[in-house]
Amino acid sequence: MNYILSNHAQIEIKRRNIPLAFVESVLNNPQQIISEREGRKAYQSQIDFGNGKIFLLRVIVIDDVEPAVVITVYRTSNINKYWQTP
Repeated sequence: MNYILSNHAQIEIKRRNIPLAFVESVLNNPQQIISEREGRKAYQSQIDFGNGKIFLLRVIVIDDVEPAVVITVYRTSNINKYWQTP
């Protein structure tokens, strides 16, 4: 996906110590894409951050523009709150 990181997303990636490679992986091959408010979408995947514990990495994106704009990025252990089963 062709994208740019908002200033907020850049700050949060650094503050939360999320590898950019993980963000790019979710953007290019998300396990789920969930519609959010105001035309935003959550690209999300369950990822092992290296300690054996699985987190949900959520990348909030405006994807109806070119390039797409990443608004924010975060990980959560509360997977059930966000994960949608078909």
